[in-house]
Amino acid sequence: MLNAIGLQNVGIEAFIREKLPYLRKLEPPLIVNVAGESVEDFRDLTKRISDQEGVAGIELNISCPNVAGGLDFSTDPNLAYRVVKAARDATLLPLIPKLSPNVTDIVAIARAVADAGADAISLINTLVGMAIDVRTRRPKLANVTGGLSGPAIRPVAVRMVCQVAQAVRLPIIGMGGIVTAEDALEFLIAGATAVAVGTANFIDPTAPVKVIEGLEQFCAANGIPDICQFIGGLQIPPRTEERGQSTE
Repeated sequence: MLNAIGLQNVGIEAFIREKLPYLRKLEPPLIVNVAGESVEDFRDLTKRISDQEGVAGIELNISCPNVAGGLDFSTDPNLAYRVVKAARDATLLPLIPKLSPNVTDIVAIARAVADAGADAISLINTLVGMAIDVRTRRPKLANVTGGLSGPAIRPVAVRMVCQVAQAVRLPIIGMGGIVTAEDALEFLIAGATAVAVGTANFIDPTAPVKVIEGLEQFCAANGIPDICQFIGGLQIPPRTEERGQSTE
């Protein structure tokens, strides 16, 4: 999926007044995603949300590719550090920065947010993509570029989760193209401690439930009593001289 819808929401005031009372009634822990246009925005939004009852954690969206300046915070280690540090100073709640894949060194960004006080990391946000209408020769998206998500980006996401898991001692929420239980297991084996299902919900709103059920079935079929046994279980065989190998 290629989209450029920006951040469609009602804003902080209406969220606290209209949305939060209902969300508090739900059983799962509530993680609120916040995004701003400046370091001060992130600090202030984090403070406002952390003052509300019923919030279990805050995800810092420092990597949305559809908002002007949104990527700036996640493509530069110094800016990433500053925004997470400002949010850290504003709350005692768990902080989870969501990082961009549109960088040359994801580990450098992950280390920066870890040093700033992050409690966990979300990996990954969407890849920047573009589509062109060949008849009109114009971009298909009014925004020209958009965020690419779905199964096509899963190999990139798995690779980045693996790299960060080996370099930073923080829990990782892996995401990017998870549709099936085996997709989720890839992330866990790469080092993620939790996974998130996004684009698959547009195809099948029950996708997360099916992933959970699939994980339970896989564990039962393979005699695995605890799914945590998969976390970080990647086994890389010794390199061989074989070339030209590929996978579908």
